[in-house]
Amino acid sequence: MAFAGILTDADIAAGLQSCQAADSFSCKTFFAKSGLHCKSRDQLSKVFGVLDQDKSGYIEEDELKNFLQNFDSKARALTDKETMEFLKAGDTDGDGKIGVDEFVALVTKG
Repeated sequence: MAFAGILTDADIAAGLQSCQAADSFSCKTFFAKSGLHCKSRDQLSKVFGVLDQDKSGYIEEDELKNFLQNFDSKARALTDKETMEFLKAGDTDGDGKIGVDEFVALVTKG
């Protein structure tokens, strides 16, 4: 499992349970329910590395759309609205993508 040693199956299930319905995804809720919000910078950097599917150093819109599928291959894709809200929440420098520092800040902020 990609998140072994960082998240338990129960953590992942709790995060996914919080956003099963279309347009119910909130990154803040997902990070809290899964326990990601209290992980170390090193652990979050490892999570970022899994989410950065193309290894570009950024999480782009298409990678955000499939965010939940990184945690469970059967999970749904985010809607366009959810994807754009997620990108807007994390992209603090306005370049249209989320870097590792932006990701860590997004996950750990209250």
